Amino acid sequence: MKLVERLRQQLHYIWFNYANFNGLVLLLAIIIAISWVMGTMSTIQTNFSAQRALDEKKQQLRLAQLEVETLKYEQNYYKSDEYKELEARSKLGLADPGEKQLILPENSAAVKSLDGQDDNSSYIKTAPRGNTPAVHKSNFQQWIDFLTGKTAASRLQK
Repeated sequence: MKLVERLRQQLHYIWFNYANFNGLVLLLAIIIAISWVMGTMSTIQTNFSAQRALDEKKQQLRLAQLEVETLKYEQNYYKSDEYKELEARSKLGLADPGEKQLILPENSAAVKSLDGQDDNSSYIKTAPRGNTPAVHKSNFQQWIDFLTGKTAASRLQK
C-alpha cells in the first residue's frame, strides 16, 4: 500500500509542477525533435543505400564498357589480314609466294656430342667439303658471311 501511495504522490507532484503551459511546450518540442532526428536518420540511411547501389551500378557499367571495348578490339584483330595470315600459316600450313619450307635433317652423333661440350662455344667447326680443311669461324663472322651472301655464293660455286 505504501508503494501505491508513494507512486500516487509522485504523479501528483509531477502533474502540478510540470503540467503547465511551459511544460507542455517543452514536451511537444522534445517530441518534435525526436521525430525529426528519426526521420533524418532514416532519410540518411536511404540515401546511403541508394548511393551504394548507384556506385555498384556505375562500376558494373564501366566493366561492361571495358568488356565491349575489348571485344571490339578482338573483333578488329580477327578481321585483320595479319590474323588471317597467321592462322593460315599455323593451321593450314600455307606460305607466301616464293617462300619455301626448310626441313633440316636430324643431328648426327658428332654434332650432338659437340652440343654437349661447353669448352668454347664462340665458334663453330664447319664440316669439310671435298678436300678443303675444316674452317673455324666465330659466330659474328658467320653472321657477317650470311648477311653479305658469301655463304650462298660459296655454295653455288661448288
